[in-house]
Amino acid sequence: MNIWCWIALIVALQGIIFMLLVPLVIYNVLFRRTKPTKWARTCSMPEDPEYVRMYEQGLAWGERYRDRIEEVSIQNDGLKLCGRFIDFGQPKTVIIIPGRTEAGEYSYYFAEPYRRLGCNIMAIDNRSHGLSEGKVASLGFREYRDILAWGRYLHEERGSTQILLHGICIGSSTGLFALTAPDCPDYFRGMTADGMYTAFYHSFKNHMLEDKRPLFPTLQLTMLYIRIFSGANVVTDGPRRRMPWLKKPILFLHGREDIYSTPDQVKELYNICTSEKKLVWFEKGAHSRLRMNQPEEYDQAVVDFWREKC
Repeated sequence: MNIWCWIALIVALQGIIFMLLVPLVIYNVLFRRTKPTKWARTCSMPEDPEYVRMYEQGLAWGERYRDRIEEVSIQNDGLKLCGRFIDFGQPKTVIIIPGRTEAGEYSYYFAEPYRRLGCNIMAIDNRSHGLSEGKVASLGFREYRDILAWGRYLHEERGSTQILLHGICIGSSTGLFALTAPDCPDYFRGMTADGMYTAFYHSFKNHMLEDKRPLFPTLQLTMLYIRIFSGANVVTDGPRRRMPWLKKPILFLHGREDIYSTPDQVKELYNICTSEKKLVWFEKGAHSRLRMNQPEEYDQAVVDFWREKC
């Protein structure tokens, strides 16, 4: 083999290594907790004024009811999971499930309509977030078992006879996985889905397109690393696959301006859902920011739907 063949081989190998390495770096940045301060109980986007306002308004809500807040923890899958129980002395509790990078305090922002409904609030740190243990974000594929464990805690230790779920983005997928699990207890009554996607693959792809990043092979390899390290099949499994299994009521809240979980995705989910359902559209608000732009309409949609159910 002459020198030019060796050079070509070396260049090709370097290209392959680079091609494999870049998605691995992306995976570690986006889906693995590499230090305790990552995905902590802080505002995840301090550079975004709208996001900061959401977070600060949530903290202000928590401050109003600080005498009712209790730090609690459970064990599941060998992990210590932490959260805050806001006790309003009610038999109903809502578990608010934040998306990736967010911890329990973020959930305060979405709690008010459920307080109006007469619910206690369970604001959880998902595994690998906040004070909870864990290293990997598995995008609902493992986290849903934690939701069932939180439900058992609320039912057995707190006397909650009815449990609702409110999921934001990935949190809505997690909630759906929990409600469609074969061992989901009857005291789980249903869920609100804010910004649900058909499969995480599509939402992540839309993020990459917005950032004007080349899709191939980075997108495909990142999905592969998610499968290898967390066991999550985010390409063919997700809400689209599991929605037909749902037998409990679901309220879809979705924005027409959502460029990640696009409107066509929730239309598809709504159409294949065979359980009791309602879809409420919001004209303003980016992904996960519907309530920030139309707070009265958001809260009233939640209250109106669930007041009839529990």
